[in-house]
Amino acid sequence: MADPFKVRLVATDREIWSGESSMVSLETLDGATGLMPGHSPLLGILRDGPVLIRTAEHGDLHAAVHGGFVLVDAGEVIILAETAELAEEINLKRAEDLLQRALDSTPSDSAKAAQKRAETRIKVAAIKS
Repeated sequence: MADPFKVRLVATDREIWSGESSMVSLETLDGATGLMPGHSPLLGILRDGPVLIRTAEHGDLHAAVHGGFVLVDAGEVIILAETAELAEEINLKRAEDLLQRALDSTPSDSAKAAQKRAETRIKVAAIKS
């Protein structure tokens, strides 16, 4: 097995997590993407969706990521998200309330985006349960 690679998960307001990983799974506009040590250079646009970071030290880390970019270069993965939160940081009740509010609102692009963010948060929060 190849040596682990460095991974940084950063939101616009803070660094969420940094460490070594043997695998990262995330969603880009091109579809589901798996990254392992030795992956070729990549610059991708992130979709709202779950991110899995597999580590030896902390086990599997799950996060909800909303927008941003992923960069793979020189044995390092940088996930730069507009917003992101680890599964254990998500308040499931609040996410469910936000989903209901989005579903009850007048259909619009912003309501659809709010619905997708809430659904992603609920999906990731369910992993920790």
